Amino acid sequence: MARLIPAAERIVRARKLIQKARDLPVPELTGKFDLSYRAQVKDLLQQARDLVKFIPNTPTATAELKAEVTQIYAEADQANQDIFHS
Repeated sequence: MARLIPAAERIVRARKLIQKARDLPVPELTGKFDLSYRAQVKDLLQQARDLVKFIPNTPTATAELKAEVTQIYAEADQANQDIFHS
């Protein structure tokens, strides 16, 4: 059976994944249009979203946790915009 990860740790891990997506080196030849690079970044951002996806639905979720989940979604969207549209 899978180990249960506390919500606070999920939020920390999600933020690390978003930072990892930002820090991923852009290929020199094809730049940010490299399909492999785009797939890696999108996968990292999706993993971050998936980590926190069910936190708001848990009975122990406080308003603070729900606000942090909303912030994670916003950070992931902002990272996507910064990486691909700048």
